Amino acid sequence: MIPINDLSRKVRANQGSLTQTASSVFSSGSYVLGQEVSTFESAFANFIGTKFCIGVASGSDALKIALTSSGIGAGSRVLTVANAGMYSSNAIYSVGATPVYIDIDPNNMLLDAERLSDFAFLSIDALIVTHLFGLAHPKIDEIATWCKTHSIVLIEDCAQAHGASINGKSAGTFGDLSCFSFYPTKNLGALGDAGAVLTNSPDLRESVNSLRQYGWKTKYHVALRDGLNSRLDELQAAILNFFLPQLDQWNSRRRQIAHAYLSQIDNPLITTPNDFSDNYVSHLFVVRTKNRKSLIDHLSQRGIGTDIHYPIPDHLQEPYKGENINVSLPITEQYCEEILTIPCFPELTDNELENVITAINEWR
Repeated sequence: MIPINDLSRKVRANQGSLTQTASSVFSSGSYVLGQEVSTFESAFANFIGTKFCIGVASGSDALKIALTSSGIGAGSRVLTVANAGMYSSNAIYSVGATPVYIDIDPNNMLLDAERLSDFAFLSIDALIVTHLFGLAHPKIDEIATWCKTHSIVLIEDCAQAHGASINGKSAGTFGDLSCFSFYPTKNLGALGDAGAVLTNSPDLRESVNSLRQYGWKTKYHVALRDGLNSRLDELQAAILNFFLPQLDQWNSRRRQIAHAYLSQIDNPLITTPNDFSDNYVSHLFVVRTKNRKSLIDHLSQRGIGTDIHYPIPDHLQEPYKGENINVSLPITEQYCEEILTIPCFPELTDNELENVITAINEWR
């Protein structure tokens, strides 16, 4: 079986060092918001290029805290896409705000920046731009300028874009805040849930730091409403400190795999992504086809794993259909019926890669 991902390969390759890292944490007597967390926050802020990084318990919590720290809550309206797995929508709903959906660009499946002018007079309070599948939005500078012009908070969802960049500037440095997930499957993944919020604003840093721990200003003294218990623990931080220096190498391998797919998949029934450069770190390699089920069955018979990221647009998810009856996102809806994710992870072997390409090209 060629899996869609195999985390055990990464663990096996680093077993000794990971065991030593965990043992060091166990013997330290410090397990939450200790030295490992401080070290990682500094290192990751430096890697991305922001002044501050605040570790939290998950990428989902990062989005919630970013919204709350920006004053987004009941009565607020947040512009976002509907093809990114409900993560931004869940965060928006969880703080009492309302998502406003914008369709995607058919060329890259990211927020269609050309449509922003349609929302200029709709009282939008914040925009969450998702750098989906590992692709930093090619028009993020334009999006940031539009948000600044209209006094809209810009939050970057970088959960799939660790190390992606635009003209030498990292994804996560264009908005007021950026949110990262370190779920194990991410380009930089821990061995459990973990996340972070990054910003250049001292005031936002203070708010995020407070909100991740009950809204405290000092211990047991609550300064902000709607605080969470969302702290990055020492063990996951230590693992991230160990993995971070390997991220560029892993991203390079992901790009090699992606470029092999782009150059060698020649099946006319399949549409591959555009050929991206540094702004693409190949978190997921997503193709499109009109007959997805047939392709899934064909690859399964060849022992090749697949997945769909993501099959149901946010506005059509069952609990929210009634709230979105007037939402029209034709490109999002079409692509959600056609997309398919094929194996793309650093430990995929050249032989496995060749087998995937051969199987895809033989499908009819």
